[in-house]
Amino acid sequence: MKRMKRRTGTGRTERSYPPLMLAAAVSVSLIALIPLCFVVGYSASIGPTEAARLVFRPRTGELLWNTVRLAAGCVLLCAVIGVSAAWLVERSALPGLRVWNVLLVAPLAIPAFVNSFGWVSLMPGATGYGGALLIVTLSYFPLVYLPVAAALRGLDPALEESAHALGHSPWRTFLRVVLPQLRPALLGGSLLISLHLLAEFGALQMLRFPTFTTAIYDQYQSTFNGPAANMLAGVLVVLCLLLLLAELRLRGRARYARLGAGSARPSPRTRLGRGTAPVLLGLGVLIALALGVPLGSLGYWLTMGTSSAFPVGMLVTTTLTSVGLGAAGAILTTVIALPVAWLCVRRPGRLSVILERSTYFGNALPGIVVALALVTIAIRLTPALYQTTALLLTAYAILFLPRTMVNVRSALAQAPPVLEDVAHALGAGRSATFRRVTLRLIAPGLGAGTALVFIAIVTELTATLLLAPIGTHTLATQFWSHSDSIAYAASAPYAALMVLISAPATYLLTREARKGARA
Repeated sequence: MKRMKRRTGTGRTERSYPPLMLAAAVSVSLIALIPLCFVVGYSASIGPTEAARLVFRPRTGELLWNTVRLAAGCVLLCAVIGVSAAWLVERSALPGLRVWNVLLVAPLAIPAFVNSFGWVSLMPGATGYGGALLIVTLSYFPLVYLPVAAALRGLDPALEESAHALGHSPWRTFLRVVLPQLRPALLGGSLLISLHLLAEFGALQMLRFPTFTTAIYDQYQSTFNGPAANMLAGVLVVLCLLLLLAELRLRGRARYARLGAGSARPSPRTRLGRGTAPVLLGLGVLIALALGVPLGSLGYWLTMGTSSAFPVGMLVTTTLTSVGLGAAGAILTTVIALPVAWLCVRRPGRLSVILERSTYFGNALPGIVVALALVTIAIRLTPALYQTTALLLTAYAILFLPRTMVNVRSALAQAPPVLEDVAHALGAGRSATFRRVTLRLIAPGLGAGTALVFIAIVTELTATLLLAPIGTHTLATQFWSHSDSIAYAASAPYAALMVLISAPATYLLTREARKGARA
């Protein structure tokens, strides 16, 4: 009997879900949903009356307003900055393109809470909504810049040439031809920023700007009010769901992969003429704010510190621990993202969409909620996992799965599926085709996703504070223990090492762009 086939939105006839790939994707999704189930289960256990009393109060409204306006403002500014900078680097004749590309990605090497540390330690007035919006924008705009620049690099210039031949102006061509092709990259980056802001703690705590995450942390740490904290986490879950539905609706079902030599021919670069000087000035100001202030602050406090502020033994130990956890967690997260992303792109349908969307909830919840969920599950079901590195790596995978998911999904979307069909026609099995064809096509996306997760783990704070085995210290936890007591000189060495460790991974993210600039 012939196997049933179905018609997908791409117009290709495809077989049903491969059993092993589906089983792997379902397993990953179930693990990613552990924090959500924890919040939902806890909320149900306290009853609807008590839940409503904890949610519908003035404090919740204040936190909701702060969280929404910060996320909306940051996403808008990051989209404008990221798309503009990506176009300048990929499509204009801007002097020093390779240098600008590296500098525009470099803010990823500076954690948001280190950025806040840099501003607040030098300018204590940089707090409240204005300071928070400025600092999170400077920290997160590369998350839009990177995927948009990669998408621009891969676009077929024939599309724009056809628009010009039809009489469209450059601006109209960008709006009607280029921008729609950038939709997956722009929406993916914006989604990452939104979810990360929902869970951001360290930076906003330093800036004294209350959001759901800072309130949840305060509830757990000061009053041990589990019900109130969990109900606030439930509101974050609802916000996350709304973001996922909005991104899914806006992304649509358009096809972005293509076959041919179009992308191999670089697009002609636009000369800026008299606009060169203002553009260089604007980029210079952006880099000065994003890199100059935090790095200058670290340099100041490093020189102000005494020899007692540089415990060499602790610095070496925490550095090795951070690098080891970052490498292991990044590889694990990228590997488990593959089956979910593959099903989402190669077998589009309701089930694959549900599986892919389910991996984003962990990133929208504060690390402390994810940690408490895993602790509860471990104590009740698998006590042997409690206080182990395996449980900590699981938390990292849940928290940062979206970072690699967006990159892998985008890479698969631009990898022509017909090449896989050709490999099958030549007798290659599914496993061989995946290794020899698919992995090679998506290798840049895998590398970018792994680098992003590595940077995130090296600088992760709240989950590490709760889940790290006894005696395990990282650069982030040591930095926080000093900065929390306003010991800026003692915090600076740990912050500087986090930046130095993240720098090579950040530089790796610019590899493809540097190749393009050299060509």
